[in-house]
Amino acid sequence: MERIEATIQRVTFRNEENLFTVVRLKVDGTKAEVTATGKFPTAKAGQLVVLMGEWTVHPTYGRQLAVAEVEYTEPKTKKGIEKYLASGIIPGIGPSKAKAIVEHFGTDALEVLDEDPSRLLEIKGFGDKMVRKIAKGLFEHKAVERIMVFLRGHGATQSDAIKIYKAYGERAIETIKENPYRLAAEIRGIGFKKSDAIASELGFRSNHPYRVMSGVSHFLMADSDEGHCYSDLDEFSLRVAGQLGVDENDVRKAAVSMDGGEVALEDGHRLFWAPLWYGERGVAKLMSKLTDTGLWKLEGPGEDEMAALGAECGLELADAQKAAVRAAMSNGVSILTGGPGTGKTTTIKAIIALYERRGSKVLLAAPTGRAAKRMSEATGKPAMTIHRLLEFQPREDGWRFAKDENNTIKCDALIVDEMSMVDIMLMYSLLKAVKPGTVLVLVGDVDQLPSVGPGNVLRDLIDSKTIATTELTEIFRQDSQSGIVTNAHRINEGEFPELWGKEDFRFVQKEEPAEVASAIIDLACRILPYKLGFDPVSQIQVLSPMRKGTAGVENLNLLLREKLNPQRKERPELKYGFTSFRRGDKVMQTSNNYDKLVWNGDMGIVTYVDAEEAELVVSFPDPEGDRSVKYAQQELDQLELAFCISIHKSQGSEYQAVVMPITTSHYMMLRRNLVYTGITRARSYVAIVGTKKAMAIAIRNASVAERRTRLAHRLREGDPEGV
Repeated sequence: MERIEATIQRVTFRNEENLFTVVRLKVDGTKAEVTATGKFPTAKAGQLVVLMGEWTVHPTYGRQLAVAEVEYTEPKTKKGIEKYLASGIIPGIGPSKAKAIVEHFGTDALEVLDEDPSRLLEIKGFGDKMVRKIAKGLFEHKAVERIMVFLRGHGATQSDAIKIYKAYGERAIETIKENPYRLAAEIRGIGFKKSDAIASELGFRSNHPYRVMSGVSHFLMADSDEGHCYSDLDEFSLRVAGQLGVDENDVRKAAVSMDGGEVALEDGHRLFWAPLWYGERGVAKLMSKLTDTGLWKLEGPGEDEMAALGAECGLELADAQKAAVRAAMSNGVSILTGGPGTGKTTTIKAIIALYERRGSKVLLAAPTGRAAKRMSEATGKPAMTIHRLLEFQPREDGWRFAKDENNTIKCDALIVDEMSMVDIMLMYSLLKAVKPGTVLVLVGDVDQLPSVGPGNVLRDLIDSKTIATTELTEIFRQDSQSGIVTNAHRINEGEFPELWGKEDFRFVQKEEPAEVASAIIDLACRILPYKLGFDPVSQIQVLSPMRKGTAGVENLNLLLREKLNPQRKERPELKYGFTSFRRGDKVMQTSNNYDKLVWNGDMGIVTYVDAEEAELVVSFPDPEGDRSVKYAQQELDQLELAFCISIHKSQGSEYQAVVMPITTSHYMMLRRNLVYTGITRARSYVAIVGTKKAMAIAIRNASVAERRTRLAHRLREGDPEGV
């Protein structure tokens, strides 16, 4: 194994998830530049490294050093120190500040920063605030570096180390040594696998109670990520034992010992993550209360009132719509469901108008900002996200909703749209904040994909047959000529869509994945913008059933960006992992950020990139006006390109035009409700690229991935234990 000392000249490639890095190095004492590959805890131009590795010959890229070990040293020359500081390795110091520091202190710059950073005040232009920021950044950098060294070889990224330091401070390493599995439970981004690798290195045995309990939590949460509220104890114990390489009884004992804490064991065999157990029981109890009380004790509208509504508001209702209005006026809780073009919006407007005629206060809400904006535009009334309605508040120890059973929502009637997106925990939080006597109207299309989060709330409420439910099925005249509406209903009924002869529905026959991708790019970037006038970024959305593959989300994003927002000198970039972000990029938040008040699935546009400060700004649309949110480089794991998104991620949204591949390469994902959901995201135009065979496979596959829930049972049978 060879040892070399070198300076990183540039980072050719870096994957922040697994730390695999390709760098160009200048070997000390020579003019030679070489390539090195391997896992680097950090990699910045200007860093001095001591590498241990073996020389290999790549068939395409030639001679490379395959790195086994990495150590970091500090540069000694003025040029090296300036490049090192300019790399952004220390928060608050970019190229211009690095130059000023080295010009003033010369080769003593790093020693000054290490021993007395207050001396930076000697430099013209460096004020108290700036120096305090740099000193803080330097202190945190050293602490994070110690954590990185301790976790070397376990796939922990610099972003992980920063989170660990913020959580545990100076006791970080000691805390990890005591119980490395705390990382999986308490640090976002460090899952069970990383914690397990660290624990193994520290000598924890395979059946250590910490490991088995952490495994129970990990796999139970994995089940909830699939939408389940509980798992069968026998099946779960057998499956997890195989994954952990331990005895089945070890898993069972661990799960049972956790009952009453992190998990809940019901009837001796249903294993719940405790919050989901409380959530299901709470929803059942609160729904029962709301159906027993409320304004619904008033009489529903008669024909005269319905006629007056039509005269005043121009709302002519069909019989089913009238039935839905009466249900909403005479029940504490009612459900309105139906497909596109069946008049749900008109019915909502009628319900609002009737309650307002009676002097009642009505509030409107939806799960996402995009859905709330749609609801507001459709009804002409203000609507807000459920999180805003509940007055979400971030806190140092997490977050809370200000609205709850002790501080209820002040309204007489609450209408919630896009209920298929609402998971069990959000529903529980909402119901806790609805005061007794409030009328609740739940609206949604039960045939769309279920919520991303656990539970199947809308379906369970309907299946329980305990809630007054009206299903609208008639397609109204103004929508009967729409290819989007008629084909959506045909697909939902298991019939093949009419692929030709519709002005707003186009099918492009392509079979090879590369041809499919090429046709999608042509449609989204040229044909629809130039022939139909759609803005390719704000009005056209490409949706794909899968993330991987030539016609998957990841590849289509790169192809679309190359056409719609190509790299230019005047557009600085921030790199993270396999991708980079530049001004003008369409992006999506991939997880809830309670500090920034940005939610999983929120989409926005990158409006500003500061390469020197290593941060960018994203503008997110909001019912009350666009909102700008700042991201540091290490937070970019929360964002992904969104020129193309998955159909699952499109729930609750509406776009002027949708372009969607449906091919046999997506075979595993081809389900009727997936295609139905994708098509119904479009307001004005749908283009499908693929094969009729793939469409037929999807339409025939009416199976819906079963979710293990108990809500419908609890609503029907009651919960003798209460909540």
